[in-house]
Amino acid sequence: MDDALVYVNRDELRALFLKLLIHSGLPEKYAEKTADLMIFADERGIHSHGSVRAEYYANRIKAKGYNLNPKLTFERTSPCTGLYHGDNAVGHYVAYKAMEEAIAMAKENGVAIVGVKEMGHSGAIGYFAKQAALEGMVALTVCQSDPMVVPFGGTKPYFGTNPIAFATPRKEGEPIVFDMATTVQAWGKILDARSKGKDIPETWAVDSEGNPTTNPHNVAALLPIAGPKGYGLMMMIDILAGTLLGLPFGQHVTSMYKDLSEYRRLGQLHIVINPAFFGDRDAFLAQVAQMVEELHAITPAQGFDQVYYPGEIQETVVKKYQETGIPVAREIYDYLLSKAE
Repeated sequence: MDDALVYVNRDELRALFLKLLIHSGLPEKYAEKTADLMIFADERGIHSHGSVRAEYYANRIKAKGYNLNPKLTFERTSPCTGLYHGDNAVGHYVAYKAMEEAIAMAKENGVAIVGVKEMGHSGAIGYFAKQAALEGMVALTVCQSDPMVVPFGGTKPYFGTNPIAFATPRKEGEPIVFDMATTVQAWGKILDARSKGKDIPETWAVDSEGNPTTNPHNVAALLPIAGPKGYGLMMMIDILAGTLLGLPFGQHVTSMYKDLSEYRRLGQLHIVINPAFFGDRDAFLAQVAQMVEELHAITPAQGFDQVYYPGEIQETVVKKYQETGIPVAREIYDYLLSKAE
């Protein structure tokens, strides 16, 4: 095993996250949900949103970059739409509570679209899509972020990584969860490479001159996935999760790292669909399960052991880490231990 890594039991790592967050000043109910989101990411191999963010969250909490005593309110604007006002609280908790409202609305009326206004960073948004799928709903959630991606054909950043996540239930199985940034890789992957002393592929990012770089410490901006296609997706998401909600957009979104005392004012949009309002629910669940079986039955291409459905590899990582422990950079693990004393 790599000496730069420590393999940590899931429950131990979550407990370390929780102690750090509470010690830093985050009220317990917000800390609990933030720790849930962090461990959700790390145990699925999405290390860009797990332990690598720990010190950042702690420093932002201490700098009062989150509203630690927010007034959270839900404004129902029609039978199927609403706005959740996050009052710049920690985003993990705000997005979770907004999804609760969206699920209840979709169960009642078939469809729900809930905009989440003014919150902090909300972590791996696949968590919220899965939250709905566990309640039998189909969900799509999108979230804006601060400018760190060069537009296709450009050299300076304008949009954020602007992730999108989808989840659906299926018959006799865990929900299918697909979560991706609209960049080749999320910014957290750069942070993860820095913490582990590893180079990155030259297709991930550019330096300050707009040239490809393999040194994570020289990264000035990320690249959109599939060139103009990823660029189009990130603009779409910025409009849905930002402009539509009357929030800052594009290059006007507050930086994640420049001033930790400044509120982020981020937006997110949850779309939840109740399959029972569109046909036979049981038939729907059975067809999704059939789709998975048929994908698994396809002969894999050379170099592949099997065909996975989107997001399935993350579920295999969960099982692997249950045996090996979750890999954490030794420097980060030592930091977490020092704050748990």
